[in-house]
Order: sequence, then C-alpha cells, then structure tokens
Amino acid sequence: MAKQIFINLAVKDVNKSMAFYTALGFTNNPQFSDDTTKCMVWSDTIYVMLMAHEKFSTFATKPIADTKANIAGLYSLSADSIDEMNEILENGLKAGGIEPNELRDYGFMQQRTIEDLDGHTWEMFYMDMSKMPTE
Repeated sequence: MAKQIFINLAVKDVNKSMAFYTALGFTNNPQFSDDTTKCMVWSDTIYVMLMAHEKFSTFATKPIADTKANIAGLYSLSADSIDEMNEILENGLKAGGIEPNELRDYGFMQQRTIEDLDGHTWEMFYMDMSKMPTE
C-alpha cells in the first residue's frame, strides 16, 4: 500500500468548506464523510479531512487554534503548470478564499497563497526543475 497523508482541519461549516475545497479541485469521498466530517481528495495519496470543531475536538488534546488570527501550518500542493496554479487560486478566490500576498517568483518556482474560509493557509506552487539552480 502506498503511503498516504491525511490533513485534518477544524472548520466552522463543513458544507461551506467542502464547496471551497471542491472549487480548488478536490473531490469528496462520501465513504469517509458525514454531517460532521468531509473527506476531500486531492490525489490517490493526499486527503484533507474537514471536521466540525466539535468532531475535531474529540481527536485533539489542545484547544483549536484561531487560524483567522494565527498560522497553524502551511500546507503546500503542487500544480502541473503555472496556468493550473493560477486557475486553482482564481477558483478558490471566487469560492470565498483570500490571497494574503502576491505571487512569489523564485525563478525555478512560482508560488501563490490562499487562505480558506477558516484561515487555513495553502501554498500552491509550480516548480520547473530545468530552471533549478545547480549551485
């Protein structure tokens, strides 16, 4: 079995959050979803579990962070092209996300940031390894 990653996020409204992540390009896996949790699939190995605060609290031993005011983590997802990266971000902005800073261009990598409805921060990037510095 391939290694997988499940990112668990506390959200205020699982249905609104599911709509936002769907706009980014995630799909819902109803097998692992209910009224309190939505399993969102990015790839065969990357999943985001959107959990209502009450549900998330049953797994946590610390208070839930206010991600509108504080960073709890930076989650990064790659795109296959700059156009795909831009399309994902634009769809997320239309779905209620915010872009807290402008595109960053590192020469070999372009990166854009979006915050979801609860302030969880995602970095979308495209990397062209042929432009990667050799030194």
